[in-house]
Amino acid sequence: MRNIQTNSKKNNSLLKSLNSYFHPINDEIFFNKDKWETTQIGRLVDFHTNNHFPVIKNTAIAIFNIDEYYGSENNPSKTFCKIRDSLYKLHSNNLPKIIDLGSIKLESTRKETFKVIEDVCSFLLSNNIIPFVIGGGHDISYAVYKAYVSLQKTITFCSVDKNFDIGLQQDKLASYSFFSKILSHTPSHLFHYVNLGYQTFSNSHMAIEMLNGMNFDIYRLGYLKEKMNEVEPVMRNTDFVSFDLSSIQHSYSAANIYSSPNGFTGEEACKIMRYAGISDKLTAIGIFEYNQSLDNNNQTAQLISQMIWYFLEGYKQRKKELNPNLKNCTKYTVAFEDGKNEIIFFKSNISGRWWMGVPFKIDGKDIEDNYFVACSYQDYELANKGEIPERWIKTYRKFD
Repeated sequence: MRNIQTNSKKNNSLLKSLNSYFHPINDEIFFNKDKWETTQIGRLVDFHTNNHFPVIKNTAIAIFNIDEYYGSENNPSKTFCKIRDSLYKLHSNNLPKIIDLGSIKLESTRKETFKVIEDVCSFLLSNNIIPFVIGGGHDISYAVYKAYVSLQKTITFCSVDKNFDIGLQQDKLASYSFFSKILSHTPSHLFHYVNLGYQTFSNSHMAIEMLNGMNFDIYRLGYLKEKMNEVEPVMRNTDFVSFDLSSIQHSYSAANIYSSPNGFTGEEACKIMRYAGISDKLTAIGIFEYNQSLDNNNQTAQLISQMIWYFLEGYKQRKKELNPNLKNCTKYTVAFEDGKNEIIFFKSNISGRWWMGVPFKIDGKDIEDNYFVACSYQDYELANKGEIPERWIKTYRKFD
């Protein structure tokens, strides 16, 4: 079993080790960059080919695909990934440095493959590079989560999915059960979980009640279709976004065996990805359950490539506002009628975005500080009406 070394003093051996984890992309298709115009993404990406491995230094985003579907009913592809062909034809400018590592080599056992994914993502995260994973089964998200665990980072995990993927306690690791493995992992490195787009008829009422009882945020598809702007603060609170293509309507994303007539539209999926790109907190992202064998007219590959494009456009608009810069914010204090409670809001004078402070006591000290939660103007309006925003309540309970 190979292990990626993360010691910066061993950079040369590290890069050699990283190279050994990936198959290069198809040289015949991607080697000649002159076939692209100077503004097309393919001209601007550093590819892993038979004769070249991308330069890691100063990289912002690393794209790679994983044809691992053991825990899914979707099938691996036997040809090159169609998404690349669609993505690299798109036009953009002023992009951050992007590398394409190719396709992860699958090990002899599933456990070893997941350890490889974990090690690769851990290396990228430790070097401030966003892993952009194209899957593969949705349960690959568990390996990405384990990468954060290995770095001792506690995260907010956001799953865009019509299902919660909880499964039963005795279920093996699979696309339909991986989230239960995250929940049961000890020690826990999950601070918060968010689901975007669940469909009530696809999930048991017990699961819905359980997740609400754990103070997680779950947003029904119908609610989000009316309030897509609520996704923006969700993404600002998120570290890792996992996007299951089954959350998108079949008419827009047919290359997925789990797709259904209802779900997000292609435009809505792109809007979610743009919000993800804008988030200064987000450090990993993945799109999962692409079944290339069902993508007869490349419609889904084109949608995924456009989703990635919107993520990149969002990334270019990052404001370096991980938390509110209090010097560049307007402070609003909302006092409640009981005269005892208040919520402090901050509005950025640069971006116009909102946060609210949730008080908590520092461990071992009788000192109170504020945990900043990204929120919306609607939360501020709600507080002014005398109602405590649910986002505030659920965060407060985590410290209580």
